Amino acid sequence: MKKIGVLFGMENTFPGALVEKINSMEVDGITAEFVQVGGVKEAVPSGYTVIVDRISHDMPFYRSFLKNAVLTGTQVINNPFWWSADDKFFNYALASKLGVAVPKTVLLPHKMFPPEINERSVRNLEYPLKWDEIFDYIGFPAFLKPHDGGGWRDVFHVGNPQEFFHAYDQTRDLCMTLQAAVNFKEYFRCYVVGQEEVRIMPYDPRRPHHERYLLDAPEYDKKLLKRVEQDALTLCRALGYDLNTVEFAVEDGIPYAIDFMNPAPDADLHSVGRESFDWIVDRVAKLAVKKAQASESFQPQLNWAGFLAPPVIKAATAKTPARKAAKKVVAKTAKKAATKETE
Repeated sequence: MKKIGVLFGMENTFPGALVEKINSMEVDGITAEFVQVGGVKEAVPSGYTVIVDRISHDMPFYRSFLKNAVLTGTQVINNPFWWSADDKFFNYALASKLGVAVPKTVLLPHKMFPPEINERSVRNLEYPLKWDEIFDYIGFPAFLKPHDGGGWRDVFHVGNPQEFFHAYDQTRDLCMTLQAAVNFKEYFRCYVVGQEEVRIMPYDPRRPHHERYLLDAPEYDKKLLKRVEQDALTLCRALGYDLNTVEFAVEDGIPYAIDFMNPAPDADLHSVGRESFDWIVDRVAKLAVKKAQASESFQPQLNWAGFLAPPVIKAATAKTPARKAAKKVVAKTAKKAATKETE
């Protein structure tokens, strides 16, 4: 019997619904349950064919357990090796290379030194920073936010240099980015599942958290929605995430990718609404079952460099439209992988 496990934390509605959905499909030889884990022995299989990970980003024990599970044949949604290496600033740079619009962004040194770091450790660091040059590049208003954070924690909206420095003084030893604000009219949060299916959800980050998903949204331009869908797929295929949310802020008809490192995205019934909740439960269940059925051909990717092949960036910087180039490279890479599996 192949087991699909769900690893989760405080959330209540999604994990149980996912297990129930998979089991209700009554796929021969496949069952789903909540993951049970204690002391983990090195290089010993986890007992799960597939694990849907919802919590390891907050708990190092779970992250290390999942890496060991991948090493011994478990498919994890999302792959813990790449997720461990990823950060949001890198994602902005990658998006730019792929031709997806992103706001101007600058990575900043820590305001306070991280633990065990002192002046001798940062002798390569420019001091003082060329703040006028940074502010001229970004402009105001802007957002100061962690380079790999989430949940809108430690995010500051700043309207001038004085407000910036007041906020920067509060960032402790976090590594931050300063990003140009987008004066958006429309805003979308998109579920992307299996690097194939996209659900575009109208969203307003200015509202209270429980009111951000717009259940009574207006009609949108079809060309805009098509571009949002294609850009979301381009990003998730390049990053290798099988489950993600991609957020776009639209200014003057241009969707700017704001946040697309959400491999354990909000899927709570009470925030996303019944329709979106049922959609994500159904699609993730089908993806997990599909992976379990194809487990015999699973070859774990354990080399970080293998997650982002240089040809993706090279193709995206060519004269042909970047999204078309990225799509061709993804298709070519998939064809090579399929050929290799049959050899």
